[in-house]
Amino acid sequence: MIKRVLITPQASAMVADLKARFGELMFHQSGGCCDGSSPMCFEKGDFKLGGSDVKLGEIDGCEFWMSNDQFEYWQHTQLTVDITKGRGSSFSIEIPTGYRFMIRSRLFTDDELPQLEPVTYLAD
Repeated sequence: MIKRVLITPQASAMVADLKARFGELMFHQSGGCCDGSSPMCFEKGDFKLGGSDVKLGEIDGCEFWMSNDQFEYWQHTQLTVDITKGRGSSFSIEIPTGYRFMIRSRLFTDDELPQLEPVTYLAD
């Protein structure tokens, strides 16, 4: 199965540090508005998922979610969580570190589409 969401080694190191400090974590891909369109990291359970949220998979043991509306646009795209220096304008847990999570993406090939890891809908 081909994963829908990946993580870079640099972002993985940040996740490990955050997990050591805060425990279990989760990600939710923001759809824009005041916090931009970025992956937001929370202590697991601190972000309230809704009936329209879709789990794309897990990275470093952290569930990765986004809204179904956004997934409709991104369903043919592999997401890679990365980090960059700078303070994002979100409520994501890494913001005080001086880094922020970001997404890099690429379209799946036609050959990859039938092999994609299935998603989970919160309602499931």
